[in-house]
Amino acid sequence: MNYKSMKSNSILWLILSLMLATTCQLQAQEDRNRGIIQSALYGLEYEIKAGFNIGGTSPIPLPQEIRALTGYSPNINFSIEGDIIKWLGKEKEWGVILGLRLENKGMEAEARTKNYSMEIIGSGGERMKGNWTGMVKTKFRASYFTIPVLAAWKANPRLRFNFGPYVSIMTNGDFTGYVFDGYLREGDPTGNKVEFEGETTAPYDFSDNLRHFQWGMQGGVSWRAFKHLTVNADLTWGLNDVFKKDFQTITFPMYPIYLNAGFGYAF
Repeated sequence: MNYKSMKSNSILWLILSLMLATTCQLQAQEDRNRGIIQSALYGLEYEIKAGFNIGGTSPIPLPQEIRALTGYSPNINFSIEGDIIKWLGKEKEWGVILGLRLENKGMEAEARTKNYSMEIIGSGGERMKGNWTGMVKTKFRASYFTIPVLAAWKANPRLRFNFGPYVSIMTNGDFTGYVFDGYLREGDPTGNKVEFEGETTAPYDFSDNLRHFQWGMQGGVSWRAFKHLTVNADLTWGLNDVFKKDFQTITFPMYPIYLNAGFGYAF
């Protein structure tokens, strides 16, 4: 076989491969469109969303031990979610949303405290527990698998409201920080006084005490800006403490409260 014949065969195989790939792609697109149309006839819609969480993990209301919040950073907390929406009735005004969301929640905060229950790690690795008066720096970050189950109301073809419960499973999490510019009363408010002045700090780590199961309520709005593009905003409010029930160092419950904002693609 000469060079010209080999070149012609290669070009022919390339053309046939491109034609086969195009045919398969068109067939897959046709099958997908047929599936979406069939789902729509049964009142089903599908949506994928991406966004970010802004908020914090905080006691509600602020206890008297926290005298002032002197610093806050929301950090970067991404989320990605897939939803199935089932519309009910002829008018399809009301529906149910079942979703699966992978998300991060986190923040950094700095506060001035007085008689704040605390367990710190000393310079020799020893643990000291008591009441802290001074500055506290806190960093919280956690990753979750979240399942929202929501009622949906379609105000008009473009605007949708939703509300309902969610459950979350924490896959990993950290609650760490340090204290500085203050003193610790060991044991109770009248105990031995240990001072931390200047640039001296003492760390703490409550990561092992974080609760793995979370639940709460979620409410939000979705606006269909274009045929497939949606703009979404949802507020999630945790209703159980982020710490385990037997964790006694922090004497008040702390709740994750976050606003999720982002975009979605509706099929």
